Amino acid sequence: MQLIVTAISKDYGSIPAVRQVSFQINSGEIFALLGPNGAGKSSIIRMLVGMTKPDQGSILVSHQDEHYDHVPRRLLGYLPEDRGLYPDKSIEKNLLYLAQLHGLSKQKALKEMAHWLEVFDLTDRRDEDLKQLSKGNQQKVQLIAAVLHQPALVILDEPFSGLDPINQEKVVGFLKALKARGMTVILSAHQMAMVEKLADHMLLMAKGSAILTGTLADIQQQAGPQRQMAISCAGPVNVEQLQQWLPDLAIEVISANRFILKLTAEQSVSATLKLLVNELELTQVEMQTADLHQLYLMAMARHQQREPA
Repeated sequence: MQLIVTAISKDYGSIPAVRQVSFQINSGEIFALLGPNGAGKSSIIRMLVGMTKPDQGSILVSHQDEHYDHVPRRLLGYLPEDRGLYPDKSIEKNLLYLAQLHGLSKQKALKEMAHWLEVFDLTDRRDEDLKQLSKGNQQKVQLIAAVLHQPALVILDEPFSGLDPINQEKVVGFLKALKARGMTVILSAHQMAMVEKLADHMLLMAKGSAILTGTLADIQQQAGPQRQMAISCAGPVNVEQLQQWLPDLAIEVISANRFILKLTAEQSVSATLKLLVNELELTQVEMQTADLHQLYLMAMARHQQREPA
């Protein structure tokens, strides 16, 4: 399975939803679509699955020497933003019905179901009606429904929604298991820490446009070589005074005696340290790399500054 998306655009009336977006997803990769609400992620997903067509550009889906302009239903596992299970039916009946819609035999569906119910600690609850489950457990059933038929491509819209931290980690393991099985995964999510653990490649969007794309290392490079120094001091720090000493540096206060300095490529680490050593009693200095959440916020801020008023 390979997807090549080339310069696709989509308008809804006079409103541009997607603007000249390109990316490529290779077989067995986890690809993350990132961006705030209204960025264009859902519009891209609708085009990928054939619900709508691009106004411009092209989508090429290749699978076993066959080629398509969208992902065929038989190859697709989909977790939509709006869930579609039957609350008055049991977990087993929901999953069995949806699996058979995808052409699985009952025997094969029951085997796959047993595996994933055990993964998500739902084996003992398979006969309970869905409405009896918490929102988080309903979400886990929906995730199982998306992959029972072993699709070549799985599209998951907010798979961590409604889950506590323990179950979020279960979903991380679930996604790694899909990758190990050779499935290609497209992931739309807001939980940056989860995405950072999983995604081989990612696309960060804003207002319909791609603003950063590639691996995490690629995005760190595209976002600009910003470095961070985590500083701990023996006593409380006067932040106003610190800002006067370092007027060109962004400062993030962590506690009374700990703060983070954010340096651009042009700003000298040694000169900054020399000034701090002369003015403060430092107990620890640690160089850090910005994580995905910080890169996301920096990229969004720069994009908003470039947007016309």
